[in-house]
Formats: sequence, C-alpha cells, structure tokens
Amino acid sequence: MPEISRFLGIKIFMYFNEHNPPHFHIEYNEYKASINIKTFGVMEGRVPSKVLGLVVEWAEDHQEELLSNWDTIKESGEYLKVKPLV
Repeated sequence: MPEISRFLGIKIFMYFNEHNPPHFHIEYNEYKASINIKTFGVMEGRVPSKVLGLVVEWAEDHQEELLSNWDTIKESGEYLKVKPLV
C-alpha cells in the first residue's frame, strides 16, 4: 500500500490491486475513507468535514498526478509521491 502523500496528520495512499473507479484512501486518526479521484466524492468511510475539505482541496490541485499514479500502480507497481498541501 504505497503512501502517496502525508500532511497535517492525514495519510494518503493507494493499493496495488484496486477496483475501479480510480480512488485513493485517506486515514486521519481513527477515521478512514476512500475518495473518488474524478468526482472527489467519498466512496466509503468517513472523516471530519474539515479534513475532507483539506483533502479535496489537495486532490483538486493534484488530480492529474493522482490519475497517473492510479494507472502506473496498476500496470507496473510504480508511483510518484505527490506534494503535500501547503
């Protein structure tokens, strides 16, 4: 489970053998959720609304990188770290 990014106590990661639609997982304290990369909607789980807002802001800025990582992780297992929210 490659960690793609980490900021403000939020961990962002993807699994190698995932199902569509393209998404990433987040962990924040005891909360977990998966986020659709194209719509930024929560697919499963829950996180505090403030955390979700920060994650969506970050994902909007890095959508192309996230989609690229989705493809390369599934094809070759390779990925690139994505800059954290600043």
